[in-house]
Amino acid sequence: MTVAPPLLELKNISKAYAVGRGGRFGLGRRRVVHALIDVNLAVAEGEVLGLAGESGSGKSTLGRIAVGLEQASAGQVVFESRHHGRLHNRSARSRLLGLQMIFQNSIASLDPRFRSRDAIAEPVRVHRPGIASVQATVEELAERVGLGTNLLRRFPHEMSGGQCQRVGIARALTVQPKLLVCDEPVSALDVSIQAQILNLFADLKEKSGHSYLFISHDLHVVERVSDRVAIMYLGRIVEIGRTKDVFEAPRHPYTRALLDAVPQIHKGRRAREPLRGEIPSPLNPPGGCAFHPRCPMAMPICSKVVPLMTDVGDGHSSACHLNAASDGRSIVLQESHREGV
Repeated sequence: MTVAPPLLELKNISKAYAVGRGGRFGLGRRRVVHALIDVNLAVAEGEVLGLAGESGSGKSTLGRIAVGLEQASAGQVVFESRHHGRLHNRSARSRLLGLQMIFQNSIASLDPRFRSRDAIAEPVRVHRPGIASVQATVEELAERVGLGTNLLRRFPHEMSGGQCQRVGIARALTVQPKLLVCDEPVSALDVSIQAQILNLFADLKEKSGHSYLFISHDLHVVERVSDRVAIMYLGRIVEIGRTKDVFEAPRHPYTRALLDAVPQIHKGRRAREPLRGEIPSPLNPPGGCAFHPRCPMAMPICSKVVPLMTDVGDGHSSACHLNAASDGRSIVLQESHREGV
């Protein structure tokens, strides 16, 4: 049986930014921020892959690299089995129309001089010149995303955040994408509006088969929408697997700490291990496992050796030395998360 290749593959992606010079009077060497370090990720056709982690972990940078808004310092982005490389020509850029991004700040993502109808119509005119009626296409897309036609005459500042997000989604759909990269698409919205937008994403997936790379720091949202979830910490993937497996039996202490911070009223009380300290600066990351200064289960090896991603069964992988420990603490990690007190 032939297994279909992933729709999107991110292979050994690294991203470094040069920042201001250090030293007295700024005469020292330019410092480097390693935003992403050797990230591997794949999204299958029709799949929703959630990407979670604290602010500063590199989630948004990875999403921008995936759609070509930024270039990786190293690694490859493969979409539909083709490496899109650097976007120097029109044909290369046109291949990426199947990848579109939904931004966190829905109002800022729209041109303030464009009415909603013009924001949606522009990519139709540019990328689908054979369309007989641009106006009819705009109205059809507006209906598809639940945007009233009366709102098409309004400017972004005349609409709510949820309405602007619907315009952004309609704009992305104009080029008939196969995969949507959603960068915190509901974090700036009221809870009731969040539910409406999440339902819209679910409807689009069901009716049109869209795939998603869904970036969010809200684990409730990630659990609701994702088939699989990847957890990022300081530029690296530390755990990935089916959403049910990761949430019910986390195999990395960082994942467990994130889950412990999420209120679970219906599950009663359980033992919790608060996450200590702040995420380290990417200008001066810790040696070995980047999480070891905050980890309650750190061992001497953790400060010296970067853990490799290890398969712990059934497509569930984790980059933690506990997975290879002989003292059984990896089992304690998942069992203590499930047991109450």
